[in-house]
Amino acid sequence: MTSVTFLTEEGRINGFDAEGHSGYAEAGEDIVCAAITSAVRLIDATINEVMGLCASVKVDEKNGAIAFRLPGGLSQTAESTCQSLLTGLMVYLAELHDEYPENVEVMEA
Repeated sequence: MTSVTFLTEEGRINGFDAEGHSGYAEAGEDIVCAAITSAVRLIDATINEVMGLCASVKVDEKNGAIAFRLPGGLSQTAESTCQSLLTGLMVYLAELHDEYPENVEVMEA
């Protein structure tokens, strides 16, 4: 199962930790894992490459883990955009959980 924990503080999503393999199918054919990975990569690319921010991203491919943290001190516009992106990711993953409850878990901490 893939577990994604969104880290929040005072209503702000600071980042998330995703870990584990979904176990839906064999590696290379796992559509649930591919959906999660694709969504996470989109958030990373948008925040770091498109917006030019310096979010921390640590990947452990062996254990199937990704740790993503927003930087502090963002402008109001950047903060609002990042919060919308991360909230969208949370909603998307929650919907994926509804479809594949044995393979995806979404939590807030």
